[in-house]
Amino acid sequence: MKTLKIGDKVPAFSGTTHDGAAFSSDSFLEQAYIVFFYPKANTPGCTAEACNLRDHYKELQDLGYQILGVSADTERQQKNFADKFDFPYPLLADTEKQAIEAFGVWGPKKFMGREYDGIHRMTFVVNAEGVVTHVIEKVKTKEHAAQLLEVL
Repeated sequence: MKTLKIGDKVPAFSGTTHDGAAFSSDSFLEQAYIVFFYPKANTPGCTAEACNLRDHYKELQDLGYQILGVSADTERQQKNFADKFDFPYPLLADTEKQAIEAFGVWGPKKFMGREYDGIHRMTFVVNAEGVVTHVIEKVKTKEHAAQLLEVL
C-alpha cells in the first residue's frame, strides 16, 4: 500500500457523489480540503466519524476547509447514509476505487484473525495547491474533528 504522504501532490480523481453529481478533484481547485476515507457507510465507526465531522463542519469551514467523504459504497448506499444523518458535505461513491487508489488507502487488513483487502480509515488535509499537508492514520471516530482542529 503506497499511501500519500505530507508534501505529495494529490493525483487527479473523479467519481459520483451521493446525490448523483459528477465529481472530480478539480472541484476543489484553489481550495483547501479534507478528504476522509471510511470502510463502509452506515456502520457504527463510520457513522460516528462522519457525524462528528458533521457536528464540527462549520468550524472546519471557518478555517477555510471543504470536506469530502469517500468509500467504495454505491451511490445509493452513500445517498441513504447522507440523507439519514443529514451530512452537509458530499460523499463520493468510489465504486471504481479511483480516489481510494490515488490516495493509497486500499490494502491488506486484519479483523478477527481474517485477512482481506479493504479501505484503511485515514484522513488527508490538502492545501489550495493540491498538496497533502497532514495525514491522520489513526482516526479516532468519535473525536475526529478534534484531531483535525489540533493540526489545523
